[in-house]
Amino acid sequence: MRQIPLETQTLQAELLEQLIALEARRSIGHLKGSFTTKTIKSAQYCYFQHIDLSGVKQQFYIGRKSPQLDKLAARFEAEKSLFEPDTNHIKRLCAQLRVGGVMATDAAIARVIKSFSDSGLFRLGGVLVGTHAFTVLGNMLGVNWETHIKTQDIDIASPKNIDFAVPGEKTDIPATLEKLEMGFLPVPALSLKNPSTSFMVRGKTLIVDILTTARHESGGKFVFIPRLNTAAMPLKYMDYLIEDTVQGAVVNGGGILVNVPTPARFALHKLIVSQERGVTQHAKMLKDVAQAASLFSVLSDERSGDILLAWEALQKRGKNWISKAKKGYILMQTKYPQESAKLSGVIQEIAEIK
Repeated sequence: MRQIPLETQTLQAELLEQLIALEARRSIGHLKGSFTTKTIKSAQYCYFQHIDLSGVKQQFYIGRKSPQLDKLAARFEAEKSLFEPDTNHIKRLCAQLRVGGVMATDAAIARVIKSFSDSGLFRLGGVLVGTHAFTVLGNMLGVNWETHIKTQDIDIASPKNIDFAVPGEKTDIPATLEKLEMGFLPVPALSLKNPSTSFMVRGKTLIVDILTTARHESGGKFVFIPRLNTAAMPLKYMDYLIEDTVQGAVVNGGGILVNVPTPARFALHKLIVSQERGVTQHAKMLKDVAQAASLFSVLSDERSGDILLAWEALQKRGKNWISKAKKGYILMQTKYPQESAKLSGVIQEIAEIK
């Protein structure tokens, strides 16, 4: 783990601000599409073609061609051009960040995440979790831990239900992946009665897993999420992880605005899930602990209050949650004693085993 230079951290903060501002300024000019006309029986009619949230091209009838519709089309082209300086500035920032030592996401992974972002997935409550979220958190905290980020898995989590300012807004994860033309196919579920919750590219290690929070009524079975048009695998402890999120930036050729868990919850969640790994997942267990230790090392020095807030939220979940976290801490203590000492200095009772 190495510290990213302060001037590069400042650029990282600027990138996030630019991405948030760009998202907030979405307007007619930011729509992916164009106005077109059709001639039917010597009369001209206006249509608008655009890419919907699921990545499918749609064409809507606007009306018979008129000066008013011509003005609307002209406004669309004018506003569309206004976004070019912003997107070019974001590309320049990303180039500077890569030179400055931030962790960049490889092209294939970034292409998939960008497609999800464009489809509205993150506006609809989707959260990037797993190792690629860990990458985003590292850049956010001003550290580079590239040794932990070698993975082709893209993990997306979302609660089944969530309230939106725009009711009825939806996306379509399978259609979005199909439109990429990268060869994504649903991974057959263990039971043919259940739909797939994973998509992968045949012959490659690139895989997308769709996750959600576990509920007693689900019985561990898949959960269908209508607004995403896909099934998701419910996992224990996921509700704690995605209950409190922040916006972050994936860095590649251009920045991608995503939702990620807060760093402190991510770290404590890693301690918990490390205790859920079976013997066949020993390597994943060690990676869980390594990522937790890396985050705690930074947070204990600079954001100890965040750890306390995340710990208080975890304590409210019950004794089983606390026990799992403490056992994860013991494992971390054997592998990363220095980071464990920092954590116990913030949360004294975590080292007390009962």
